[in-house]
Amino acid sequence: MTRREFEVTDETQILDILDRSRVLHLGLVDKGQPYIVPMNYGYAMEDGRLTLYLHSAMTGYKLDVIRADPTCCFEMECGVEPFEGKLPCQYGVTYYSLMGRGTAVLVDDPAEKIRAMTLLMKAQTGKDFEFTEKLVRIVSVIRIDVSEYTAKHRPTPAQLAEAAAKKAEEMH
Repeated sequence: MTRREFEVTDETQILDILDRSRVLHLGLVDKGQPYIVPMNYGYAMEDGRLTLYLHSAMTGYKLDVIRADPTCCFEMECGVEPFEGKLPCQYGVTYYSLMGRGTAVLVDDPAEKIRAMTLLMKAQTGKDFEFTEKLVRIVSVIRIDVSEYTAKHRPTPAQLAEAAAKKAEEMH
């Protein structure tokens, strides 16, 4: 990350990004070419380790790509709001984002599929749902074993000025 002052490292803020984002952009490698697909997701953060869960039809192109090469990356964002400036180069967008890399694993274990779908529905709706083996038998579940990730907040110029003023005040 080039602009380290925008990096988010607080786990509470990272969880907020995961909770507020709705779409994960999954990047895969298809015979040396990039392939990106937007997907809904669920997640687990346990002992500082992030695991992402996605669901899919039982057959399809992305599953074939994952089987051939499970290397993946992902990105999600929330709080996207444009802002204006006095000059064209001062216009921009404020946002929170989380991106990373990992390995995509096709889950076969019914118990893990049930857990994954429960987490996915909780992340997407805020509600608790119960799944049975029969229900998860008709979907594919993809687990992303996250190897690394970073989170970022791109503030507005007003937020940057406010943070700088607060920091200057603390130094005095």
